[in-house]
Amino acid sequence: MVMLDKKSIYEYEGINSTYHDADIVICGVPFDGTCSNRPGTRFGPDGIRAEIDGLETYSPYQDEDMIDYNYVDVGNIEIPIGSTSKTMGCIHENIKSILEDNKKIITLGGEHLISYPIVKAFAEKYSNLHVVHLDAHADLRSDYLEEKLSHATVMRRIYETLDKGYIFQYGIRSGTKEEFQFAGEYTKLQAFNLNGIEKVKSLVGNDPVYLSIDLDVLDPSIFPGTGTPEPGGIDFNELINGIISLKDVNIVGADIVELSPHYDISGVSNIVAAKILREVAIIMSRREEH
Repeated sequence: MVMLDKKSIYEYEGINSTYHDADIVICGVPFDGTCSNRPGTRFGPDGIRAEIDGLETYSPYQDEDMIDYNYVDVGNIEIPIGSTSKTMGCIHENIKSILEDNKKIITLGGEHLISYPIVKAFAEKYSNLHVVHLDAHADLRSDYLEEKLSHATVMRRIYETLDKGYIFQYGIRSGTKEEFQFAGEYTKLQAFNLNGIEKVKSLVGNDPVYLSIDLDVLDPSIFPGTGTPEPGGIDFNELINGIISLKDVNIVGADIVELSPHYDISGVSNIVAAKILREVAIIMSRREEH
């Protein structure tokens, strides 16, 4: 198993700290081994990085600047080829190693299944971890084509991993009848939009929260660069406002997944994902500071 070197691999304005000094570590997981529709999310992490240098570090949405905080990008986790289970173990061990250094982590995907071993590592550190999940798809299938490990089952596996925590799901507009029935009993699902996301703080208090953003929560007219586009999604401003509404929540980790750059030759999807990274990084830092 190859472990990250824990040193800066990529440097950009606003993301140029050392690993030792960084409060938040950014890493990529270029994996799309279970994509059921159109593959390509393995290119997502570097698609986001390609646009970071062209993005202002200052967020007018939050009146905050990334240069006032400490971030490091340690590059991509090197994953084994051809084995989903070995890949899950590799991701888990690398994330666990970073958590042992008491860092917050933002992971760039990659397909959504990467969230499972990541959340598993976080749940081992935080017994009362909650998950906020933004997505077009419920991802609550018990199995998909008789496979337990799939981007279509990731939230079901995460549900089985959490101890006392809740899963809050927003923007969901696709899934089987059984998935929605399961959500009605075992998760807190808001279909079609992000209504109520501002109430997460009052529901979880200061408990640790993991934020998982599947970028196909956005309408494909805004974000076509994804493998499973679902019409009827939210717009960019709604997503940004939803993220910022979590600014007082104790977010200890996050992922941004399901960017497939080559389905959007304009490059706009990469820029959208990079801008979301900026806003997520800042809200996690603001909570650290304030």
